[in-house]
Amino acid sequence: MAPGGALRVLVCGDVEGRLGSLYSRVQAAQSKSGSFDLLLCVGNFFGSARDPEWEAYQTGAKKAPIQTYVLGANNSETAQCFPDASGCELAENITYLGRKGVFSGASGLQIAYLSGTESTGGEPTPAHCFSTKDVTDLKTSLLSASKFKGVDILLTSSWPKGVEIFGNSPGDIDTKKCGSGLVSLLAASLKPRYHFAALQKVYYERLPYRNHTVLQEAAQHVSRFIALAGVGNSDKRKVQRVPGTLLSPLMRIVKGITVSLMETSQLFVFLLTLFALRFLQYLYAFSILPMSSMEPAELVKQPQDVTENPYRRPGGGKSCAHMLPDEKEEPAPQFFFDLSSKPKGRKRRPEGGEGQQPKRAPSKPPLPTAACWFCLASPEVEKHLVVSIGTHCYLALAKGGLTPDHVLILPIGHSQSMVDLASEVVEEVEQYKSALKRFFGARGKRFVAFERNYRSQHLQLQVVPVPLNCCTTEDIKEAFIVQAEEQRIELLEIPEHSALKQIVQPGTPYFYVELDNGEKLFHRIRKSFPLQFGREVLASEAILAMPGRADWRSCQAGQEEEATAAQDFRQAFEPFDLAQEDEGPGRE
Repeated sequence: MAPGGALRVLVCGDVEGRLGSLYSRVQAAQSKSGSFDLLLCVGNFFGSARDPEWEAYQTGAKKAPIQTYVLGANNSETAQCFPDASGCELAENITYLGRKGVFSGASGLQIAYLSGTESTGGEPTPAHCFSTKDVTDLKTSLLSASKFKGVDILLTSSWPKGVEIFGNSPGDIDTKKCGSGLVSLLAASLKPRYHFAALQKVYYERLPYRNHTVLQEAAQHVSRFIALAGVGNSDKRKVQRVPGTLLSPLMRIVKGITVSLMETSQLFVFLLTLFALRFLQYLYAFSILPMSSMEPAELVKQPQDVTENPYRRPGGGKSCAHMLPDEKEEPAPQFFFDLSSKPKGRKRRPEGGEGQQPKRAPSKPPLPTAACWFCLASPEVEKHLVVSIGTHCYLALAKGGLTPDHVLILPIGHSQSMVDLASEVVEEVEQYKSALKRFFGARGKRFVAFERNYRSQHLQLQVVPVPLNCCTTEDIKEAFIVQAEEQRIELLEIPEHSALKQIVQPGTPYFYVELDNGEKLFHRIRKSFPLQFGREVLASEAILAMPGRADWRSCQAGQEEEATAAQDFRQAFEPFDLAQEDEGPGRE
């Protein structure tokens, strides 16, 4: 065992009969850092052809140097190698876990497993496949326990469908095609601390994801998904992880482990071994304390890089990854206005260039239920304030703005709030936010954005620049918190990687503010809310020191003056504008 009573575990990807290579690597690791407690194998344990090397293990001529637990067949060719669906010993120290089930060791470590690939239908289910009934039975056997919190480890050969949602990209792996929706359902229900899979011949370590809805449910432990390459990794394929994730598993091992001076050198060698094994891509080493032995506060600690759960619907609903549709979208109407005296250069061409079809046909913007001042197709919209038009969103100067460069990011179609936006619209909102951050940064100002989804009909994301020499980001954050407390408004911090869709459902009134460092503050509006709260805070003496401009109605100008201000902003913003044909110096 590792220092502190934790189990030292190795997990391997597709072995495909290369037992000599696998066990020689395991022995080398154990000779350097001491013995590991067990080896878990996911993916194809046997190759397609009968390997004479395996016969040496079957007859006892060779013996596995570590207790090894393997999953079953993933194809009909190797199904005969697993004679008992309920699990059996294949050779000394090599055990087939079975078709599905839960393995619990004396330490309390709980390992759930599901062998094979998802059945495409038909009865009976082939021996190398699993069905909906298999997944339901496994879930029921665990969820029926009154104090079930999750499992320590989940082993599947198949990847879960949609696992990359909210996380880092798995490169060219398309989980809609190769992933299993049933495995997604299983992972969503069992909440494994670690989930391992293989078959795709690539190493992929997803960012950890949370198993609760922020501000709605009590904190729970996070889950980590790791896909492993095949032994030997002959294809040399790997997915680049987010910087810092290579060391994070090692740091998690150090935290919470107390060792004596005598043990320090042993721990150091152990950590170096784990670090080295990460580069093999097919062998993953880690130290784990069973969930049942951990203090609740320690178990639910959230790492800084945690993301939302990829298997849950926005607002904390049930698993949806198994139902991910192949999107069939209608083309959206385009809005091309001549925003200046220039006869050309203001229109945004469809992606793909002249004479080509757009790469992606966006969904049609929703229509308002009544006359709307902000839908771009509406005759009510004040088009002289518009300064940029994208594919899904547009940018306009705020009427009666706090500052001359106070702008709004608005969807072209009718959407009430950020929570209602389709994914492609959210993506373009983020692009506009990034462009504005660069634009304001180049002018010595910092970015502050806020939204009030209360007594409003159309989403207006207010973006107000604050001079850098005026105050710090921390000053702005403190001003919002202090004034919220004075007005008995509960303003909560949202974790960095959280999306509003994961916190509130469409139609829920709320207020949120986003600072230039990515921090967000959120308030769920239950009764009443001061309509000018965001402006009041920014206009206060602590920030812009212009309290007289807190109410937009006292800051209105004539249409000619507004049009001139819009033209000035448009010209200054042009190098950063998404809607330009050519990339300017402000574009990344």
